[in-house]
Amino acid sequence: MSRRDARDVAFKLIFEFTFTKENKDFLIDEYSLELNLDGDDMSYIKEVYFGVISHYDELIQDISKYAENFSVDRIYKVDLALLLLAIYEIKYMEKIPFKVSVNEAIGLAKKYSTEKSVKYLNGVLSNFAGDR
Repeated sequence: MSRRDARDVAFKLIFEFTFTKENKDFLIDEYSLELNLDGDDMSYIKEVYFGVISHYDELIQDISKYAENFSVDRIYKVDLALLLLAIYEIKYMEKIPFKVSVNEAIGLAKKYSTEKSVKYLNGVLSNFAGDR
């Protein structure tokens, strides 16, 4: 499995969390069995998933600051999950260049979201990364 695939799994877990606000770590095991995840993939997924959960309120504040003219409650859940993922990586995973985090979030948006979302995410993430 590639880091891109692991990021896809992390995104799906975060997306689920945006609805329930419950830690569903058992889903990691289900993905692991289904996709035959290796140790590096599992480490990345767990770090991002549990990191987003533990820093959720802080990440939401960051999103609120850079989501100009948009209440977080109005952001499409797919886009919110992608913002949470990318901003967590930018803030807490120094080994991942911010451009990679932005580009990967945009790639996932092209797969799971709308054309307008791609531009929106790019703007929010670029503004956030520019202030770092």
